Amino acid sequence: EKIKKNTKSFSVLVMDDEETIRDILTIMLQQMGHTVTTVEEGKAAVAEYKKSVFDLVILDITIPGGMGGTETMKQLLDINPRVKAVISSGYANSPVMSDYKKYGFYDTLTKPYLMTELEALVKKVLY
Repeated sequence: EKIKKNTKSFSVLVMDDEETIRDILTIMLQQMGHTVTTVEEGKAAVAEYKKSVFDLVILDITIPGGMGGTETMKQLLDINPRVKAVISSGYANSPVMSDYKKYGFYDTLTKPYLMTELEALVKKVLY
């Protein structure tokens, strides 16, 4: 039996300071049929978000020397109160990760990423 390919294609904005992480997420999301834009930190994420509408935004919680996920989310919510964003971190015990809704996030994505988890997350947030 053939695996039914997801016919819906979404645009996803990925913010992470690590190029490797951006690359991995791009590959995974593209394999699911989505288009991906990546940025290194919050100011760039906000600038990209102002330029075009994204169905999903994945924000890294901590950006050394740059604007992190929580602050970025505040600005995205100002632009679009219905922005669909998830917070991403390698630290599952972060207060933002455990209380993500309080910060306006739809869900969390814990590093390291698994294709199945990412797919489930996209479905949960966007369908």
